[in-house]
Amino acid sequence: MRKCALFVFMSLAALSLQAQIVDPVNVGSTLKTLSDEEVEVVFNATIDRGWHVYSTDLGDGGPISTTFNTDKLSGAELDGTLRPQGDEISTYDRLFEMNVRYFEKKAQFVQKLKLTGGAYLIEGYLEYAACNERNCLPPSQVSFSFSGEGPAGTVSAATETAADVPAESGGGEATTGNALTAATDAADLWSPVIDELRHYGGQVSQEEKSWLYIFITGFVGGLVALFTPCVWPIIPMTVSFFLKRNKDRKKGVRDAWTYGASIVVIYVALGLIITLLFGASALNALSTNAIFNIFFCLLLVVFAASFFGAFEITLPSRWSNAVDSKSEATSGLLSIFLMAFTLSLVSFSCTGPIIGFLLVEVSTTSNILSPAMGMLGFAIALALPFTLFALFPSWLKSMPKSGSWMNAIKVTLGFLELAFALKFLSVADLAYGWRILDRETFLAIWIVLFALLGLYLLGKIKFPHDDEGGKVSVPRFFLALASLAFAVYMVPGLWGAPLKAVSAFAPPMQTQDFNLYNKEVHARFDDYDIGMEYAKRNGKPVMLDFTGFGCVNCRKMELSVWTDAKVSDLINNDYVLITLYVDNKTPLPEPLKVEENGTERTLRTIGDKWSYLQRVKFGANTQPFYVLIDNEGKPLNKSYSYDESVPAYVDFLQTGLDNYKK
Repeated sequence: MRKCALFVFMSLAALSLQAQIVDPVNVGSTLKTLSDEEVEVVFNATIDRGWHVYSTDLGDGGPISTTFNTDKLSGAELDGTLRPQGDEISTYDRLFEMNVRYFEKKAQFVQKLKLTGGAYLIEGYLEYAACNERNCLPPSQVSFSFSGEGPAGTVSAATETAADVPAESGGGEATTGNALTAATDAADLWSPVIDELRHYGGQVSQEEKSWLYIFITGFVGGLVALFTPCVWPIIPMTVSFFLKRNKDRKKGVRDAWTYGASIVVIYVALGLIITLLFGASALNALSTNAIFNIFFCLLLVVFAASFFGAFEITLPSRWSNAVDSKSEATSGLLSIFLMAFTLSLVSFSCTGPIIGFLLVEVSTTSNILSPAMGMLGFAIALALPFTLFALFPSWLKSMPKSGSWMNAIKVTLGFLELAFALKFLSVADLAYGWRILDRETFLAIWIVLFALLGLYLLGKIKFPHDDEGGKVSVPRFFLALASLAFAVYMVPGLWGAPLKAVSAFAPPMQTQDFNLYNKEVHARFDDYDIGMEYAKRNGKPVMLDFTGFGCVNCRKMELSVWTDAKVSDLINNDYVLITLYVDNKTPLPEPLKVEENGTERTLRTIGDKWSYLQRVKFGANTQPFYVLIDNEGKPLNKSYSYDESVPAYVDFLQTGLDNYKK
């Protein structure tokens, strides 16, 4: 789980994540005696904030389900299937096009067994998958072993184990067992290169990128709000009031600064209240909840109609009158704060839809302070002119006069909010299987909307609040040109063109009925050792793609980044691409015993093997994870994780290629 904002700001670049081991889930197992003939194996999991563990029986084509697996079972037999218990969350996943169920914070799984008499032995493992908004871990296994006597006996041994993914970021010194060494022709290819990988440096984390992204989105929203009829005319009146009410100009400037700071405090407090009311996990859940997406869609449609002039969204006038009279009756800093609060109330008809849109957008992020961060950017932009004009009062004379251009801004915002309303409707459409908003239908409506916006900016369409003037200003002409060009850009998408600029908004490519696009990148190898042998024989560097069948962000990278012509050319022609699925459930010919950080582990599936390779060799266990290596298994550049910046990915590939040639 990706986030949208105004389409002109969708190309923020960032670097990739530094490799690191994360251990967000801790699982313990106990044996509970129900009667002389019945017992239960109970697994209790504690889950870190921001992560979730998938439930049982999710069905084919979805993420990895939690399962109960036995290696040895004697003197007992299974009674039913593994039962999930706790606060299970059910939501629609847009990538898998199905409802998924998972747990946050804590979970419990229970497996009942019947004792058949005599001594019993129950050995096996619980397998589960954990994900957050940006990454998924490979399937983790929690081993257990219980033994005892039959109906007349008692439990004699029980082990409580924690999740076996190591917490150390370095991965430690890992050695393979004899079976793994025998299965690998060149054991050196499995040797850890964590220190060499770190030598190339780390990168900006996605968390930092998200905060900056949210702040900039809010700041842009605040700048747009400034140029609306509810705010722009108030600026000169308010600044002049502060400068005239005090004979001392320094005090007037101080009051103006206080006024601006009060605006910031008011809107940031609003963001914090939103977080406290709903909570970070609830806000994040809204991004895929069908009912709330329908609500968001209708909300944005109402906002758009308001901006078109159908009606005005205002707060009760008695609220603003009461606050205004209170500010006149008080003095000092409280008076200034109440004046700022009055501005917030009287300008609500213009700022409300912008704030509502902003809060809807930040609700789809995983940061607990996202609403407050967005409101901080919005408030700083809104408060900036009051302080600047107070410092430089001569600038007031050069302010553009209020006019029809402000209404044009409102109508333009109406078109944009109507366009983004479709994004939320598409989620609900997928959830209920209506199939009324497939990808080509979505794109067709967007094409019409942005074409109409272009015609409006050219003066060909009029709304109730528009003037009858026939002249079109130069800035308005260029905005119309951009809108019409964007509409034309989307036309090839009706026949399957990827349209990377709108890939985060439109429904998935699978909903396209008529698709002529066939340039997806596919790996030549899905086995590390075989792929490395081929690369050495042909003298080419290797790109390792650690991925998963249930990795949402892996699919996003493959669709929005790998389809770029430059990226696909580098991968296909200059590298040997080896894709390793860490959740591949195909059993190994025989289980492999390995030692990792002093603990013996058993690798049972192909996915276990590639997950082990990622941990011990590169010190990471999240997907997507991309690393470039030479024919000896040594890194050629820093690792790369989820970041949809095509230029950054091209630089990642080109730098690795240059280092290989050296």
